[in-house]
Amino acid sequence: MRFLILILAVLWTSSSRAMDVTVKNGDTIQLAGITYRLDGIDAPEFDQMCIDHHADPWACGVEARDHLAQLIGERDVSCEDLGPDKTYGKWHAGICTVAGETTSLNQLLVRQGFALSFEPSAKGRFEEDEAAAKENRNGLWKGCFVAPQAFRQREETAVLLGAACRSDKDRELRQSLFPEEPLMPPGCSIKAKFAVRARVTGNVGIYHLQGCSSYAPLTEPDRWFCTEEDAQAAGFRKAYNCRGSRPRK
Repeated sequence: MRFLILILAVLWTSSSRAMDVTVKNGDTIQLAGITYRLDGIDAPEFDQMCIDHHADPWACGVEARDHLAQLIGERDVSCEDLGPDKTYGKWHAGICTVAGETTSLNQLLVRQGFALSFEPSAKGRFEEDEAAAKENRNGLWKGCFVAPQAFRQREETAVLLGAACRSDKDRELRQSLFPEEPLMPPGCSIKAKFAVRARVTGNVGIYHLQGCSSYAPLTEPDRWFCTEEDAQAAGFRKAYNCRGSRPRK
């Protein structure tokens, strides 16, 4: 019986040393060969821009990723595996915790203002942490931003969030939050563009690699990605002019 309980415990939780952890973005880590999206939260996308409390453009997606990496540091990480992620089935949803902490990374990120409480079909479980972060102007809340989901769907009329949002600067703020020529994050050279024709294959758009003939002509991408997997997880498919990308008949 003890042996069976031990087996079940191993299957239920993945753990690894910090050196084996890869932080992909503000709410996604790779651990022991499994990519976990931190369940119940939504952090800025790696290529998302916000406005800081000085009213200057701020690479908040990069900072959210770096903040998660700092929370982990050199400590061990363990994740409760909740099964396939609802958005991208190749990834898993998880509740992850670092050694020495009783509070999950999921909750810490919301509490410190670098993620929003997020449940697609219900009220977020970290609503109180989000409310406290907003009141204390922690993390993102000290500036001006749109919810990551609104950024992913390019909802340019989305509600502006944060203490630095000014109604008399609404147009200028939105131009910064949804730039026509978004800056490429460090090391993320994959271009992506929303496209109606991509919906035929159940996607929201098309991504282009440097080896694709369409890469150079695409001068105003809507999104930037670091890996093909990241682009696919966001709902984009590879351009058909990339070698080996066209589906077989």
